[in-house]
Amino acid sequence: MEPLVSIITPLYNSEKYIIETIESVLAQTYSNWEMIIVDDCSKDDGIIIVEEYQKKDKRIKLYKNKENKGGAGTRNIAIEKANGKYIAFLDSDDLWKKEKLERQISFMKSLDCSFSYTKYERISEKGKKLNLISKIPKTLNYKKLLKVNPIGCLTAVYDAEKLGKIYLPEIKIGQDFALWLEVMKKAKEARGLEENLAEYRYREMSLSKNKKKKIICMWEIYRKYNNQSIFKSIIYIFYNIIYSKFNLKMEKI
Repeated sequence: MEPLVSIITPLYNSEKYIIETIESVLAQTYSNWEMIIVDDCSKDDGIIIVEEYQKKDKRIKLYKNKENKGGAGTRNIAIEKANGKYIAFLDSDDLWKKEKLERQISFMKSLDCSFSYTKYERISEKGKKLNLISKIPKTLNYKKLLKVNPIGCLTAVYDAEKLGKIYLPEIKIGQDFALWLEVMKKAKEARGLEENLAEYRYREMSLSKNKKKKIICMWEIYRKYNNQSIFKSIIYIFYNIIYSKFNLKMEKI
């Protein structure tokens, strides 16, 4: 039997997108999954939509925060509830190609890999393809990952059976990057599947667009969570600014 994959999906005011996100999971050619959706006190009707899907498919599991926890706290609650061998991530406005789980889990099993990622493409808020696809290395280690983060959150999968459950630091921006570094400390190496298997919705009002807050959070990631020196932390932040400013993670297709 296929190993269980736990899909971690935080929900916050995503009424406009959550149907497409859930449908992309239901369309998967890999069937042994559970989709753990944790609502972080949404003010729209997204939770009603999820409840309707939950009635139709028991693999969809909904939990509700009593108070707003933010992205990291909400994902951590979902990870805590997860039962799968594999932990995968899909935000409530992003999409997976139908063969995403099948191709990626097969890839991980064939290489005996405990941490992997794939390519993804960028779409607009309305779902229009922007003809941009991510560039990824075939392999990553902790040292390389410190410099830049080419791993799209919607593509990452780690083996919780091998590595144990690994949680996100409680920071506002760059939580996924901080998590990948924690995973890499145990996995030692991550492998990239060079196939476009997901669609990332690019939203102009994203929290990560706040440059000052982003730099402060990056500083915390390097200094507090990864014990990097002041000098190295400055260098790594500079690498990340250049990487983001010139959009070096994406290429035209």
